[in-house]
Amino acid sequence: MIDFRVVKRSKKSRARVGILKTPHGEVETPAFVGVATLGDIKTLSSEEAAATGLQMVISNTFHLHLRPGEEIVKRGGGLNKYANLPFPTMTDSGGFQVFSLGFGRDLHMSKIPKAEGALKVRSGSKPKNIRITDKGVHFNSPFDGRKVFLGPKESIAIQEKLGADIILAFDECPPPFAHKKYIIESMARTHRWAKECLDLKGSKQALYGIVQGSRFRDLRAESARIIGSLPFDGFGIGGEFGAKKGEMKRMLGWVFDELPEDKPRHLLGVGYPEDILPIVRSGVDTFDCPAPTHYARRGTAFTSGGWIDLKKIAFLNDFKALDKKCSCPVCANYTRAYISHLVRAKEITGLKLLSEHNLHYTNALVAKCRNDIKNGRI
Repeated sequence: MIDFRVVKRSKKSRARVGILKTPHGEVETPAFVGVATLGDIKTLSSEEAAATGLQMVISNTFHLHLRPGEEIVKRGGGLNKYANLPFPTMTDSGGFQVFSLGFGRDLHMSKIPKAEGALKVRSGSKPKNIRITDKGVHFNSPFDGRKVFLGPKESIAIQEKLGADIILAFDECPPPFAHKKYIIESMARTHRWAKECLDLKGSKQALYGIVQGSRFRDLRAESARIIGSLPFDGFGIGGEFGAKKGEMKRMLGWVFDELPEDKPRHLLGVGYPEDILPIVRSGVDTFDCPAPTHYARRGTAFTSGGWIDLKKIAFLNDFKALDKKCSCPVCANYTRAYISHLVRAKEITGLKLLSEHNLHYTNALVAKCRNDIKNGRI
């Protein structure tokens, strides 16, 4: 199980510093949670990932079920031992794949769209490639096409075998710009599945319930009241938050008005550098996002002066560090020119160096937020 306590609260916002104790170590919150979909931070060893300041990772139930399978992970001693992860672990329930392999694929959209879109998903709308029922979701494996069914029973059973410290209730992550009636129906499914997950869990792992409700204030508040009234160990905030950053901040306010103060709150799938301060001020304790390594593998570095694209030819003659204000080993030992050369030559080492830097940069931002809360600056 876990233990969570708040050790410092901001007088200027909802921000707070806490200690989250798990069987595999402590996490000082607010904390960025690295995305280790298949048990790894892409391009980095576990030791290298930990050296960036990472305190915790989240892996994906759906993908680990397909490859290598939860039975192999269990025989390997559970996720921490199998993957040599030196910090606490979470597993996503597979609920995000209900969106990404469903309406996300159909409509070519991400969970957080760049602009407002047309309301294309109505009550009765059905995704083309998956089938959502009241008992769970029928998928076709994106790797070999085999049929896969995932519901509360299957998700909990898989997560128990994976053995993460914190597991999530199975839910439906709804698509952006769905009609309100669809969100009401989707949210009701998520609430039923949440109660089933509580009844099904037989392990000592901590279980988080997921708050949904899309961009609708009344639905977000209702979902938070229902999920918050159930005996979960913590809470995840899921779904889509609208195309404007301000909408996310307002949504978090609606949710945190209703959730218990004494349990940890995890924001699912959000954490670009510009998101971090608003997230922390809103009272989020932990949050995950693939952005640091995702953009690193595309040649992009996060810096205090903005994002830079090392694929551009101009950087071949730039012999400065990625970021003169950064204290990571990459900035201490390598130049933009060399990393640009590696990226343009499609050398894996370039992607590794950028991943290391971007994770260090992200974790340093969050560490500064923790320090600023302690010293009354947030």
